[in-house]
Amino acid sequence: MPARPRLLYVTDLAYPARGRRYCDEDIDLSSRLRADFDIALCHPLDAAALMDGFDAVVVRNSGPVLHYQEAYDAFRARAAAHGTRVYNPLTGRADMAGKRYLLDLTAAGFPVIPTVDRPEDLGRLPEAAQYAVKPKAGADSIGLDFLPLPRLAEVTWGGILVQPRIDFRYEVSFYYVDDAFQYALHAPDPERRWVLEPYEPTDADLAFARRFIDWNTLDHGIQRVDACRTREGELLLVELEDLNPYLSLDLVPGRTRDAFVAALKASLHRFLQGAGAVRPGGASLR
Repeated sequence: MPARPRLLYVTDLAYPARGRRYCDEDIDLSSRLRADFDIALCHPLDAAALMDGFDAVVVRNSGPVLHYQEAYDAFRARAAAHGTRVYNPLTGRADMAGKRYLLDLTAAGFPVIPTVDRPEDLGRLPEAAQYAVKPKAGADSIGLDFLPLPRLAEVTWGGILVQPRIDFRYEVSFYYVDDAFQYALHAPDPERRWVLEPYEPTDADLAFARRFIDWNTLDHGIQRVDACRTREGELLLVELEDLNPYLSLDLVPGRTRDAFVAALKASLHRFLQGAGAVRPGGASLR
């Protein structure tokens, strides 16, 4: 019998995520992957030391990188030096590389919440009662603050982004494996981000989400496109999560969950059989 592929599944089972249970999702998902792979779970702080004994490293609900930035940078460096396959590949252009992509997408005219990082550019933003101030290296709303325009004069610029606070009807997330759409969920109450319900996207919704999947150019991996629906009906990108997106798999119907797992298994098999290793010099470190 041929040897089964060995996966090191990186997760922080104890991370206290607001409104989500990382441990439940990763226990369930990793157990389903065991039908096709030999799997060991490890904490993100242990990944660099353990990964040489596996065919690939799968980064899942590992928590915000800023809590262990030095260890994460060491993990990326070791993966690049050893040609280790990491899923998602470490070439992502979105949250994996920090929040600067919001500036790039704004400049390119994509449908994204307008974003600036210099005080002289504030005039490029639409007028708003408040402005969101967030760190470029932020995640999970850590460091997020809302300020009226006069108080932006108190902000220390350099490592932050500023956006108008959008009055939106709801948030919606689109989930992808590789470039294939899997399902969508939305939060009907803007004050309860993680109280999600199934959402049936329109063709226009999927065209919106697909623009960002295409922009990111990841050949393999799981991505989540987070957007908000404005009062005028427009979708605007909030975040493109390409490092460790939480999947809310417990909130989708069983058939949808099974289809997602099947798509993930197929993607991982393709990833292991083909190109996709991170070669020396192939991944830029933050």
